[in-house]
Amino acid sequence: MVEPATGNAQQPPVQTKEPAIWLIAYNLISGCLWSFVLLNVFATYFVFDRDLYVTFKYTRWWTTVVQSFAVIEIINAATGVVKSPLMTTTMQVLSRLLVVWGVWYIAPNARGNYSYAYLTLHSAWAVTEVIRYYYYANHLMSQQNPLKGYKRHTVPSYLIWLRYNAFIILYPLGISSECYMIYYALGYALAMNTTAYTGYAFFLAVCLLAYIPGSIILFSHMVRQRAKTLKNTKTKKA
Repeated sequence: MVEPATGNAQQPPVQTKEPAIWLIAYNLISGCLWSFVLLNVFATYFVFDRDLYVTFKYTRWWTTVVQSFAVIEIINAATGVVKSPLMTTTMQVLSRLLVVWGVWYIAPNARGNYSYAYLTLHSAWAVTEVIRYYYYANHLMSQQNPLKGYKRHTVPSYLIWLRYNAFIILYPLGISSECYMIYYALGYALAMNTTAYTGYAFFLAVCLLAYIPGSIILFSHMVRQRAKTLKNTKTKKA
């Protein structure tokens, strides 16, 4: 008969599952791609004498491709690979796909596409994603068991600060730029005066209205995440 373990018996250490290497690589590569997108847009803008139409024409394809990869974010959230909320992740990805596919390619000549909103949109999107992906990559690396003789990796404090503070400026900038482009695409569609474009204009109008509750949900989610992170940081310091 096996005697029950006593309270003084040493329990085996709890094994924590390390994050997959491919997930760290995915975040690092994504951060690099968005760095390229930002550099590509502004380099083209200055090289071609600040011509916004040429900038839009030559750079939209790269931004569309990189942004389309964000569908992986929805899949990861839905399958539990990451802990990101499925609803907010889906809302953010779909709103951006609406711009890159539903505005830039269906209404390429809409005035909003080659306005300064194109630059502010890229500034908001790219800087947000560079911060986010590099933060996630560092956070995942901090969960890896260190090699013998090395200290465990920690997330740089400046990256934590940027992740939970930069959105206060970048989110409103990005959302307003998206709405600006959608608004002018709506006007472009109505001016085409066809059944298909009229239906498309109605769809864009619905999307614009959806931005009101959607932006509140997204921004509120980040505010809650910020408060939670600051609270945890203060607790660790104490």
